[in-house]
Amino acid sequence: MSALITTRRSTNAERTVCGLLLLVAILSLGITESLAGPREQAKRIHDRLTGVPPSATVLNDLTDLITNDPTGGLYEAAIQAMENPNFYSVTLKNWATPWTNEEQTVFASLNDYTATVIGMVRDSVPFNQLLSADILYIGSDSRLPAYSMDNNEHYVQLEQLGINLKDDLLRVNQSQVTDLPSTATAGVVTSRAAARAFFVDGTNRAMYRFTMLNHLCTDLEQIKDPSRSSDRIRQDVSRSPGGDSRLFFNNCAGCHTGMEPLAQAYAYYDYSYPADDMEAGRIIYTPGEVQPKYLINATVFKDGYVTLNDHWDNYWRTGPNSLLGWDSSLPGSGDGAKSMGEELANSQAFAQCQAKKVFEAVCLRPPGDAADRAQVTSMTNNFKANNYDLKGVFADAAVYCAGE
Repeated sequence: MSALITTRRSTNAERTVCGLLLLVAILSLGITESLAGPREQAKRIHDRLTGVPPSATVLNDLTDLITNDPTGGLYEAAIQAMENPNFYSVTLKNWATPWTNEEQTVFASLNDYTATVIGMVRDSVPFNQLLSADILYIGSDSRLPAYSMDNNEHYVQLEQLGINLKDDLLRVNQSQVTDLPSTATAGVVTSRAAARAFFVDGTNRAMYRFTMLNHLCTDLEQIKDPSRSSDRIRQDVSRSPGGDSRLFFNNCAGCHTGMEPLAQAYAYYDYSYPADDMEAGRIIYTPGEVQPKYLINATVFKDGYVTLNDHWDNYWRTGPNSLLGWDSSLPGSGDGAKSMGEELANSQAFAQCQAKKVFEAVCLRPPGDAADRAQVTSMTNNFKANNYDLKGVFADAAVYCAGE
């Protein structure tokens, strides 16, 4: 019995020692991270921005930048790390790809939406033009098939051939390679990939919902406001779902009151495809002619709003959703997708959303404590002050998460 007791005591002691050693190891890891020197900081910045370790030469160069300039060297090291092609072909591609499909998966082919995001970041194009500019990025390599409105083969080949996105993306006018007039272009909103995902079938409300979700980090449930006027809600929305009008006033109306007068901006757009092949479709624009999808199910509520044009109004400029930070220099109404994209992309919510998503991509976690939230606010302010140059936002995040 005594031998058994002795053995048990020895085992417990060993467990205690092991536990202490594990705790010391964990604490030492934390100390190592928090007390990272210039070389460790340089490596972490490069790893987070590119997804690959730096070469010995690059690591030495980044380390020297940080050592020689403790104030600005970290930021300069981050900017230099972004010269690695992987920042564009891996980090930015993975960052933007989920915005291009309803599944929000990163496992989708390169397309014109993603390529345009990558190109705009590379060229420091003001990112608040993302939802409105007459802009598109295509591959410049001679081996590629021409850009087509009817398929994605140009970008599939661009990816399969392993073409360097940092060097071989070419900026063109979207109206130059499509049949859309410049006035009907709206940045990535009118890209083929966005049309395939969000203008296809349905009622075009999906384009509005996913634009808000992807670029203002705001889903409809978060901004429900039944206190706005319901005068623009279409005929296809029942005012008494299930025979109970309370459901409409307490639930449905909260989203539709603001969404409907904004989604009207897309009234002339559709995605048309052969019956047997959705992937072979193209974006359609019919100026002056409202797409039939805006007029479906007219008997659900005959007194509902009948869409006559693409005029939009932002009912959320007043009420609780004024907190999204709408730009007071803009009128809050207009015609078509371009001006509506300007309305969204010049809001405080748009700028803050980009900063938050960059933080998550670089720091590999969502902002948590007060210090993280303050950093996102700082990144947002710098983003706007620096003419919406997104590379600076990535650099700010990399510096913050480099360790000290």
